[in-house]
Amino acid sequence: MQRHLILEDGSTFVGEGFGAPATTFGEIVFQTAMTGYQESITNPIYDGQMIVFAMPVVGADGIHAEAYESVKPTIRGMVVHDLAEISTNRQRRMSLDRFLKQNNIPGLCQVDTRQLIRHLRESGPQKATIVDYVDDHARDQLAATVLTKQQVQNTATPKAYANPGRGYHIVVIDFGLKHGILRMLGDYDSNVSVLPYTTSVEEVLTLDPDGIILSSGPGDPNSLPESVFTLIRVLQTKAPMLGIGLGHELFAMANGATLNPLVAEYHGMNHPIQEIISQEIFYAMQGRGYVVDDQTVDRKKMFVTHRDLVDQSIQGLRHRDYPAFSVQFFPDGAPGPIEPNVIFADFFETVADYVEQYN
Repeated sequence: MQRHLILEDGSTFVGEGFGAPATTFGEIVFQTAMTGYQESITNPIYDGQMIVFAMPVVGADGIHAEAYESVKPTIRGMVVHDLAEISTNRQRRMSLDRFLKQNNIPGLCQVDTRQLIRHLRESGPQKATIVDYVDDHARDQLAATVLTKQQVQNTATPKAYANPGRGYHIVVIDFGLKHGILRMLGDYDSNVSVLPYTTSVEEVLTLDPDGIILSSGPGDPNSLPESVFTLIRVLQTKAPMLGIGLGHELFAMANGATLNPLVAEYHGMNHPIQEIISQEIFYAMQGRGYVVDDQTVDRKKMFVTHRDLVDQSIQGLRHRDYPAFSVQFFPDGAPGPIEPNVIFADFFETVADYVEQYN
């Protein structure tokens, strides 16, 4: 049936509904990746958001077990140009339409996504709703809706759990952890302990970690309590640390930097990143709404390791005094590219040096 997308600024787009027939509200962003739609819709960084996909056809791969980035998707909706009804993927277990129905997530297809994305590039993220009819009631409901800022609380684990291995003991602080990070740690046979972001310094140090990872996650880093920054400031002095995505932003803030919101959020796998020391250029997956303010980075404390070649924004930081560093992009290659996987190799090399030094 015909359904409508209404934006906070009053713009409307018409399309055909698929997935759940529910009315939904959320922040709308666009994703420029040409593959990996399942990884995107199950990625916790999109908690509470609707995703507009730039790829012209979505759904041809269906849904399969290898591409989950969380157990349950928490997006509020998805908007596509064309929905594929038939899949030739041998791994297909379920159609995208059925998957969205099972998770009560509405979709909208046959939308002019090029026009919509151009509009969002200029206006930036804003509230939106998917409804059956456009009327004053629907507009009033959208205007009155207050979107939650509790995305990390919605997606991060409330209890500690283990992902056992026989290698180095890595503690992951969960701010909305995606499975791709666990897969990469599994490739190194790491003995992983995942802890909630509310954990204390004592609880982490009791586990005697060989390394610590600050996971990616959704939402505004400014909404997290001061205890998180205190935790990072202490732990970075105790063991090698890697911050990813939101973890990178929190690492920067814990060391005195501030963040600026982007006019249009960056979501895609086609962002060229340059490593400063080697001048090497690679493409990486990004999902961010903030950027570290270059002018607020204390150069006596940290230095920049990576930059985005599109806007010259900071993409990586390293502490001068401690074995701690971070990257804004996603180095786990889920859905890709895989070139940034070298970040994990750098992390485990640092961990190996640390273990050799203190054991």
